[in-house]
Amino acid sequence: MPVPDSPLAEAFVASPNFGERRGHRRPNALILHYTGMPTAQSALALLCDPAAEVSAHYFVFEDGRVVQLVAEADRAWHAGRGSWKGESDMNSVSIGIEIVNSGHDGGLPDFPDAQVEATIALCRDICARRAIPPERVLAHSDIAPDRKRDPGEAFPWGLLHAGGVGHWVEPAPLSDGSLFRIAEEGPPVRALQAMLALYGYGVEITGVYDAPTRSVVTAFQRHFRPARVDGEADASTVATLKALIEGLYDGFGEPAKRDRRPRNASGRPDA
Repeated sequence: MPVPDSPLAEAFVASPNFGERRGHRRPNALILHYTGMPTAQSALALLCDPAAEVSAHYFVFEDGRVVQLVAEADRAWHAGRGSWKGESDMNSVSIGIEIVNSGHDGGLPDFPDAQVEATIALCRDICARRAIPPERVLAHSDIAPDRKRDPGEAFPWGLLHAGGVGHWVEPAPLSDGSLFRIAEEGPPVRALQAMLALYGYGVEITGVYDAPTRSVVTAFQRHFRPARVDGEADASTVATLKALIEGLYDGFGEPAKRDRRPRNASGRPDA
């Protein structure tokens, strides 16, 4: 039986559903999921069923226990069709964490404190060992906005950031009314699409506020403006997106110099 890569995993529950990372790529992103099933046992059984052809690297129970299913060096089958910053084979460049939660179909229950704390600790461990930057800790819905909703708007991304995990800004206050109607076109729509693409979303810059663009806006809201997830590109959504981009890039479009040292339990950089 393999030994877990993370000291936080209590056991290695081997899933047969994995392969070799294509091109021998190294993981540079972390993707968080909810299981979306009624029980932890049913979700774990699915992830270990060869007929299901799905898996993840780690599995976090409601009580905070962590088990590993696939070695980090291997390509787990968790991301599926999607993209981030032009990369379409996200399985080959990411580590996937399944967090037990029944999700939207189960009424979006809260994530228990023990589970959130364990997820923060696991993410910090992986990101420190793999040098994964905060802005590449992603939701499944970020990379596949047209078909995925997990881990959902109830997931506490702000708490993760406070614990030193992920990129986050305080969302701009809610505002009424969308800036664009569906099918509206013009330079302002193109600018919004360009900002979403600059951050990493797989959106085509067409200048038309079409259904795919609305799906990406919805995914962005689930992660970064969860108080209202409606796909409407309102002033709050755009202001939050701008603030996130400003945290990553300087005024000349170059990556901003940021402190990437591993964080301790208080969220401060380790010495």
